[in-house]
Amino acid sequence: MQLARVIATATATVKHPTLAGERLLVVELLAADGRPEGEPILVIDRLGAGRGDRVIVTNDGRALQELLGPTTPGRWSVLGIPDS
Repeated sequence: MQLARVIATATATVKHPTLAGERLLVVELLAADGRPEGEPILVIDRLGAGRGDRVIVTNDGRALQELLGPTTPGRWSVLGIPDS
C-alpha cells in the first residue's frame, strides 16, 4: 500500500473487457514526506476519488483479479480515501 494523489482521470475508447465500466485515475505516488515520487501510474477506482484527493493505492494484483477476473491486466487499485 502507498499514499498517492489523484492528478487526473483517464478515458479509453478501447480497453480490456474486464475493465469495461471501471473508472481509471492517474495518480502520483507520494514519498513519506508528501512529495511526489516517481512517474504517474494508472489505477482502477471504485470509491469515487476526485482530482486532488489523497488516496491509498495497492499493487496487489491478486485482489484486483478477484474483483475483475483472472485475466485482467490491471495491477493498481484504490484501496481507500484517508480522512484529512
